[in-house]
Amino acid sequence: MNKTELIEAVATRSKTSKAQTATMLNELIKVVQKTMADGNNVQLVGFGTFSVTERASREGRNPATGKTMTIPAKKVVKFKPGKTLADAAAAVKPARATKKSVKPKKTGKKK
Repeated sequence: MNKTELIEAVATRSKTSKAQTATMLNELIKVVQKTMADGNNVQLVGFGTFSVTERASREGRNPATGKTMTIPAKKVVKFKPGKTLADAAAAVKPARATKKSVKPKKTGKKK
């Protein structure tokens, strides 16, 4: 589901216009971003918690040259799902993989 589909679904369920729903969603995103930029967590009971944590600097390798380099420390966003969301995700049945028949490649050689 992308943002447009989310807006449509929420608008339908809440019986509001798509424009109103889009405005609300965009403002929600701005509030979450501002709160996290200020260093605070955002906790939505039943859904989850967004938090900012510090990732320590570490050593890594440049894949092109193989040369060792230091990756600097930085702040990252983490999300911990709430119980209701985790339970809903756990109840989802995995999609069955469909088997496609694979035709052998023709090599041009006769047997």
